[in-house]
Amino acid sequence: MSALKRFFVETIQPQTELCGEEFEHAKNVLRIGVGAEVILLDNSGKEYTAIVAQVEKKRMLLNVVREEVGEREAKTDIALYFDYLKNADKNEFIVQKAVELGVREIGVFSSEFSSAYMNENKLERLQKISKEAAKQCLRAVAPKVTYYPALSAALAAGEKYSNRLFACEFVQKSDVELSSLSGSTAIVIGSEGGFSATEAALAKEKGYAFITLGKRILRAETAAVSTVAVAAYALGEWQ
Repeated sequence: MSALKRFFVETIQPQTELCGEEFEHAKNVLRIGVGAEVILLDNSGKEYTAIVAQVEKKRMLLNVVREEVGEREAKTDIALYFDYLKNADKNEFIVQKAVELGVREIGVFSSEFSSAYMNENKLERLQKISKEAAKQCLRAVAPKVTYYPALSAALAAGEKYSNRLFACEFVQKSDVELSSLSGSTAIVIGSEGGFSATEAALAKEKGYAFITLGKRILRAETAAVSTVAVAAYALGEWQ
């Protein structure tokens, strides 16, 4: 039996309205009609089972019949901050896989060697990718993607995490063992051009531990996804 289709809404009420893109997808792509059972999500971590009561031209009304806490959120918070890349598909790939791996917070930033620029449409697209990935992997929360215009702002956002990891291609040895991680974790990954010595010094000043990702130079998207996967495993998310 396939899983019930999932849709994000702003707020949950006994009778909840589905509109906008989620409504269009439900009606015109999935052909969901009156009497169908679906899952509604409001990013609270809860899942609401609902029955379609009415389908109109621009909205769908659903009666909520059951409320449960989602069981697929990570037990330990992981944040990923990565430098916005030139190739839009690579940025979308990173967001998609980070959501699948259980990341709670996603940030994109611009650094000294950035060669791509963020705008409102690009950020909106990444938010959409986050929602689609959350629904696909049956999460109850779609992480918000936040843009930071400078690396310093992203580093400041990560200061609330117990572990703060800074992937740096010119360090010879990691300051910490990834396999022994415990507690909330923030991961910072650079762009195709990496980080400058000044940026590395700033990260060190902010309490970030430098990590090396092995003997080979990884593409930025590979570094982001593989580091999150290793951290998630070390934190017990694959057990």
